[in-house]
Amino acid sequence: MSSNEHTDPLRELSLDRLRRRTSAKWRTYPPDVLPLWVAEMDVPLPGPVARVLTEAVALGDTGYATGAGYAEALAGFARERWGWDGVAPDRTAVVADVMRGVVEVLRLVTGPGDAVVLTPPVYPPFHAFVAHEGRRVVAAPLDGAGRLDAGALEAAFREAVAGGRRTALLLSSPHNPTGTVHARPELTTVAELARRYGVRVVADEVHAPLVLPGAAFVPYLSVPGAEDAFSVVSASKAWNLAGLKAALVVAGQEAAGDLRRMPPEASHGPSHLGVLAHTAALRHAGGWLDALLGGLDANRRLLGGLLARHLPEAGYLRPQGGYLVWLDCGSAGLGDDPAAAFLERGRVALTPGPPFGAGGTGHVRLNLATSPEVLEEAVRRMARTVGRRRGAPSGAQSG
Repeated sequence: MSSNEHTDPLRELSLDRLRRRTSAKWRTYPPDVLPLWVAEMDVPLPGPVARVLTEAVALGDTGYATGAGYAEALAGFARERWGWDGVAPDRTAVVADVMRGVVEVLRLVTGPGDAVVLTPPVYPPFHAFVAHEGRRVVAAPLDGAGRLDAGALEAAFREAVAGGRRTALLLSSPHNPTGTVHARPELTTVAELARRYGVRVVADEVHAPLVLPGAAFVPYLSVPGAEDAFSVVSASKAWNLAGLKAALVVAGQEAAGDLRRMPPEASHGPSHLGVLAHTAALRHAGGWLDALLGGLDANRRLLGGLLARHLPEAGYLRPQGGYLVWLDCGSAGLGDDPAAAFLERGRVALTPGPPFGAGGTGHVRLNLATSPEVLEEAVRRMARTVGRRRGAPSGAQSG
């Protein structure tokens, strides 16, 4: 638990303490590897979340989840943070996690053989879950600046609906891995195109609370024309609660009937402790979140400087939201999958780019939600990896 809710949580835990964790981030690779890959943050649990969990365990309150508290907490958070009053608890459903919610909605609005449009490079489970559900992927790649491409979307929609098949767009907002925060005009264009072609939009907004200074999050359901769409959201990314399973599906006004068709068993997966934790985060851990956002903004600036100084070969797409960074290492001479070289020779674990789809070759995704010291050491190791590839002495560019 953090001793001070308003200090930067990224600076509170030592590397030795972090290595005692047993989650995927810290146990997938050997101890000499710096793990900057999966979307876990190196932070303590927010105090309000720790307290509600401690009280529940002390009471033996570990039964089944119930009630509308989670949806009400999200509604309040959306009003306060985004100026949006569009979360109606009676148009929500609790599900185990965001991807489970995405799958349940796709089952409502598409069938086997129908198309789901993706905007690569995009979160690899989008590709995997869509394929597993028997839907076909139609790609509408981002443009060269890492933003939504209206022309590519229209072409994909036209292809996807050919023959009268149902189609959905699975939208990552903010976008994973680029950290792009979609602007209102962009989302309005998406809604206009979706209406024109009869495409149902499912927005994964799990990174929404993490928009950094200089950008503003726009809920997809708040734009004109999005009334028949869905959002899926949770507190998991912003408050580091991935192990406490709970998420919410939010339906637009015209999608309420579809949501009522969701089978009751879809809401059997959330953990009661997860619902308590996510509710507490949304209601009571805003100060902790603000401190985190300050730390992420500082790390974002720090990373830009480190890369310019030590690893100029890496193209840095400065994220507008979240803590995931998309690096173009195609000029570093490390092949199609630079993450393999950074792991083998630099002992830094990053997420490989190719599984993100079109535009992923030569890229890596880096998680900057760690201490400045770990970030600095990781970049030095990456620079040494590239230095060795160029034939430079092993100490070159170590800084």
